[in-house]
Amino acid sequence: MLPDQNEQTLAHAAIIAGLGLHTGVPVRMLVRPAPAGTGVVFVRGDIKDRDNKVAAIATNVTQTRLGTVITNAAGVSVSTIEHVMAAFAALSIDNVYVELDGPEVPIMDGSALPFVQLLDQAGFRCQATPQCAIEILKPIEVVEDDKRASLVPADQFEVRFEIDFPGTPIGHQVCDLAITEQSFREELAAARTFGFLDGVEALRKAGLARGGSLDNAIVIDGDVILNEGGLRFTDEFVRHKALDAIGDLYVLGMPIVGRFEGIRAGHGLNNALVRELLSRPDAYRIVTRGAALADVG
Repeated sequence: MLPDQNEQTLAHAAIIAGLGLHTGVPVRMLVRPAPAGTGVVFVRGDIKDRDNKVAAIATNVTQTRLGTVITNAAGVSVSTIEHVMAAFAALSIDNVYVELDGPEVPIMDGSALPFVQLLDQAGFRCQATPQCAIEILKPIEVVEDDKRASLVPADQFEVRFEIDFPGTPIGHQVCDLAITEQSFREELAAARTFGFLDGVEALRKAGLARGGSLDNAIVIDGDVILNEGGLRFTDEFVRHKALDAIGDLYVLGMPIVGRFEGIRAGHGLNNALVRELLSRPDAYRIVTRGAALADVG
């Protein structure tokens, strides 16, 4: 079981700026503290004529092609949330406002590391409300062709991911980790997103990857990795897939006590797994991890 802990927010606001991976649009992102019980809420500051707040919850996920998109009832969307969501999950940020002046979270270097550094800059503040966690009681699995994603009972949050790209520099890779703040910082945060050069033109014709470059993704051309300096980890590809899964699962709104296993899964299957879990109240329970406090500095 995870240790007792109260909800946590940020001590101060902090700002970062970059390009949207798919839109190619420059965007500034401000993270700031939020009251206990708020959750992760994105705020589109560029939209003034309707509700511009979009909660990062499972039922708001509306698109999962090459990234996770959330949309509110007013039709306001925020794209590519998974990397910053992974940082929130791993650093145990329960409540935060994420203010954007554009439609997409900046991709930065394609990893979660810039977001970890942003949160470190903001600092952390414990709140008076006990934190809840979702404990997996029974195995849950979703399958699509040769892709699988599952959640099974465990005493802590663990992630195992397996990918297979035969005939490429990726090949077969497996990542299996107990996810703590330290393991995420050291083993996953710096792992970058990746793609194949021969697919870039098709993505751009489809309105995607307009901001993609060697500065924010690992790019593979045949059997060559084009990025100067190569990889940050020998198995960086599967580490990034594990990072993505952590971010995708955090739309549950609380930490997980259980083990995620993914085989060639992507954002769509990750979200399908979240929805399947929520449809099975016999497969999980909500547990309280902390204690109510009169005052927290």
